[in-house]
Amino acid sequence: MINQKNNFKIIKYINIIINITALIITTIFWYLVWIKLSDASLIKNFSEKSMFASTYGFMVADIFWAIPLLFFSIIGLVKNKFWGWTISQMVNILWLYSVTAVLVRDLFLDNIAPGTIIFLPFALLATWQIFILWKYRFHFQ
Repeated sequence: MINQKNNFKIIKYINIIINITALIITTIFWYLVWIKLSDASLIKNFSEKSMFASTYGFMVADIFWAIPLLFFSIIGLVKNKFWGWTISQMVNILWLYSVTAVLVRDLFLDNIAPGTIIFLPFALLATWQIFILWKYRFHFQ
C-alpha cells in the first residue's frame, strides 16, 4: 500500500508538470498566433481565409476552454481533489480531439502546421494520462 501511495504521488506530480507545461506553451503559442492573425485583412484568397478561420476557431476554443481547464486542473491536482482529476480528464479528451482534427486537416492539405508539431506530444501524453489517472482515481478526494 505504501508503494502504491508513493507511485500515486509521483504520477500526480508528473501530471501537474505536464499540465503546467501545456498551459504555458498553449498560452504563449496562441499569443504569438494572435499577433500574426492581426494582419488578417491582407489575406485575399479563399483557401488562406479558410485556414485562417480554422486557426482562429481553435484559438478561441483554447482560450475559452483549454487554458482555463488546464489552470483549474493544476489547482485541483495539487489539492488532490476529485474535481481536479475530472478536469484533467476533460483536458486530456480536448487534447485528443483537437489534435486529431488538426492532424487530419494537415494530412489532407499535405502540410503539417507548426501547432500540430508543438501540440502532438501533449495528445500522446494525454493518452497515457487518461489511463494512469483512471488507475489512481480513488486517491482523489
